[in-house]
Amino acid sequence: MARKKVKLQRIANDAKRRTTFRKRLKGLTKKASELATLCGVDTCLVVYGEGEAQATEVWPSVPEATGVLERFKAMPQLDRYKKMTDLEGFLKERIGKLLEQRKKARCDADESETKLLLVEALDGRRVGLEGLTIEQLTSLGWMADARLKIVNERLEKLRGQGLLPSTTAGYIHGY
Repeated sequence: MARKKVKLQRIANDAKRRTTFRKRLKGLTKKASELATLCGVDTCLVVYGEGEAQATEVWPSVPEATGVLERFKAMPQLDRYKKMTDLEGFLKERIGKLLEQRKKARCDADESETKLLLVEALDGRRVGLEGLTIEQLTSLGWMADARLKIVNERLEKLRGQGLLPSTTAGYIHGY
């Protein structure tokens, strides 16, 4: 059975909140244990309960967790904070990645549009290239030059393999 998405907000019912806390703490402890076992890393978990009613939970044990925390504190500050990420840093990194994806998508869309314009112009469906912007005309010229270069490189390769006589008409359009 599929689970529904949980709203991330404070649980109003005290009994439900304590039950959820215990369940989630158990899952979090299991994840920390798996991380330590599978990846061979030092891991500790310190969770403060709500108010004085619930004690602080420490995993694996207080002495082991203290050792891990002291080794962490003994690291030079530069090394300590180099790989740490807070919410702001995480969000900035995520926004940067999304902006890169958007930029790439725009470039791909522009290239597809230019290819379509080139095909329409070559088919004669766009006579005179009227109504195109300077950017579109520039992209179209660049795309046509790139395609001509590819054709000329292919012709040169065929000549080199002896599949095309060297007396064939020269390069297309000065390439």
